[in-house]
Amino acid sequence: MSSPLPGPVSVSTPFDPPAQRWLPGHRGVDLAGTVLASVRAPADGTVLFAGAVGGRPVLSIDHGGGVRTTYEPVRATVRAGDHVVEGVEVGRLLAGHPGCPVEACLHWGARVTSGDPSGDDDDYVDPLSLLADSERPIRLKPTRPGDGAG
Repeated sequence: MSSPLPGPVSVSTPFDPPAQRWLPGHRGVDLAGTVLASVRAPADGTVLFAGAVGGRPVLSIDHGGGVRTTYEPVRATVRAGDHVVEGVEVGRLLAGHPGCPVEACLHWGARVTSGDPSGDDDDYVDPLSLLADSERPIRLKPTRPGDGAG
């Protein structure tokens, strides 16, 4: 997969799943962006949903193989049933994501089906783990005196 936003991946809130699937947690990552930035399909797929959930604009794509991704807040430029290819614009990023420390954040979630047709036991995964190596953000570990770094 590739990043759904243009430019280098900038994570403002990391993936933080709950200890149990029914507990609260952050089941995706928030990517820093700009208002009206192009949101692109990270891989080929079929749009499952494009509309409002709880008053917020949401988009969902089925990538096959049991992988689904979700995006919010996004003004969709596609409709349910549309086939999309990696890199094509699927919407525009809107402001207003709760807790976003910058102008706009894209909440990007990913679920992998476990086989139950109801979807009730799908597993949320860190969408960054689905990115191609060249797309992943570089995380530098701070050094401490004596670590051997120059």
